[in-house]
Amino acid sequence: MEKLKTLVAEAKEMGIKVVPALVKRMMETNMFLFGFVDLNEGSVSETINSLTKLQDARIQVAYEKLFTDTAIEQYISMDLGREVDLNMLKKMSTEYEVAKRKAIEEAGKVVDVQNIKHISENEEPLSEIVEKIDASWNNQREAFYERTGLTPQNPAEPQQLQLQLKEVDAENNGADEFYQLLYQND
Repeated sequence: MEKLKTLVAEAKEMGIKVVPALVKRMMETNMFLFGFVDLNEGSVSETINSLTKLQDARIQVAYEKLFTDTAIEQYISMDLGREVDLNMLKKMSTEYEVAKRKAIEEAGKVVDVQNIKHISENEEPLSEIVEKIDASWNNQREAFYERTGLTPQNPAEPQQLQLQLKEVDAENNGADEFYQLLYQND
C-alpha cells in the first residue's frame, strides 16, 4: 500500500492524471493489482506469515469483543460432547442396532426376511460414526485454538491484543493518508 501511495504521489507531481484516476477507480470497485508486489522487500512466505498474523489478531479481537463476559459464552463451548450428549447417543445407537437385529431374527422365524436382512447387517454402527465425527471435531477445534492462540479457558492476553490493535490502527491510518492523497484536488 505504501508503494502504491508513493506511485500516486509521484504521478500527481509529474502531472500524470491517469494514474490517480485508475487507482481511485480500483479502490472504488474493490479491485487491487496483486501483481504490484515488490519481492525485494520480503519473501512471499514472509508476506503470507504477516497476513496470517494480522488475520489471527483480528480473530482474537473479535473473540474478545463477542465472548468476553457475555451470556453467549454458555452456549458456544465448541465442545461437541457438551452440545450433544454423545454417551446417550452411543447407548441409544447400540440399543437400536441390537433391537433391529433381534426383530429381524424373530421375524425370520415366521416370514421370509431375505429382502430386509441387509438392514441388520450395517457395516458401521452409528455409535462408531459419531465417535469418528467427535474425534475429527476435537482435532479441528484444537487446530483452531492453536492457530489463533485462543483457548476456551484463557483468551489471548489483553496486552498482546492491545499491541496488535495498535498495529492494525497504524495500518489503517496509512490507508487514510492514502485516500486523502488520492482524492485531493479532484
